[in-house]
Amino acid sequence: MDRLKKPRVVVIGGGTGMPVLLRGLKYFPIDLSAIVTVADDGGSSGRLRDELSIPAPGDIRNVLAALSDAEPMLLDLFQHRFANGNGLSGHSMGNLLLAAMTSMTGDFYHGVKEISRVLNVKGNIYPIANHSMNLHAEMEDGTLVTGESNIPKVNKRIKRVYVSPLPIQPLPEAMEAIASADLIVIAPGSLYTSILPNIIIPEIGQALRETNAKVTYVCNVMTQAGETSGYTAADHVKTLHDHVGEGCIHSVIVHNKPIGQNMRKVYAEENAEPVHYDMDRIKAMGLRIIEEDIIDRSQSTIRHDTNKLAHLLHSLL
Repeated sequence: MDRLKKPRVVVIGGGTGMPVLLRGLKYFPIDLSAIVTVADDGGSSGRLRDELSIPAPGDIRNVLAALSDAEPMLLDLFQHRFANGNGLSGHSMGNLLLAAMTSMTGDFYHGVKEISRVLNVKGNIYPIANHSMNLHAEMEDGTLVTGESNIPKVNKRIKRVYVSPLPIQPLPEAMEAIASADLIVIAPGSLYTSILPNIIIPEIGQALRETNAKVTYVCNVMTQAGETSGYTAADHVKTLHDHVGEGCIHSVIVHNKPIGQNMRKVYAEENAEPVHYDMDRIKAMGLRIIEEDIIDRSQSTIRHDTNKLAHLLHSLL
């Protein structure tokens, strides 16, 4: 099929939820783009960011692996993490390759493009910005916290998050992808630290409100301690509206089957519980609700099912 005739699908996010979604979508006849957060400041990603003044590579690395069609051994190498070694301990091979390619090309985005070629990536990967950025949170009690990895640790209710240094310059290619998309998917993931860092950039928020694409949000199945404790599905949506403005999303995808008691007990130890779907509140916000059984029951933890979710999203086209 001619590339110009393929439906254009853009996925926005980061963290662990986004690669799950992309792994299934890459097999469909679509023009696929991923817009990925670079606000991570923990672990290997954060160390490279601070030492080399580059955007955080960790979330990009996981998306590269998810969209790659390379040999399994090459992908295992790319995702390998050094267990020891002076200075190497904790670093991921993929993060180091991204840092090296950024140094060679002089530009993070060009580094991502070159590695995409090497790994035979299906689709386009756009860092939200081509420079380093920090995430900050203002808590409801007025406390200010800096750093994506520190925000959940404070374990207070979050009032809002914001980024610095301003102005953040979103990648022009990411802006163009949003403008020309047929379907935009806000991936599941940590609401304040993986999803919002992308869309609170003013130009991105405005592009979401103005795009002709359908914009759907894949709601999390479980709450997350330190970020969304006690949140319902409508609370997740309200948070997006509070940060980006109403009209930024048109529909919400929710899991519609009960979570087993054994799994609930496992998550209760992490102070997490199933997200309550308060359908009436979501409908009152003017959003369409799409209900489906979308979790992978073969996993020991609750994860969205790659194939079920990909088929559901493709059907929206």
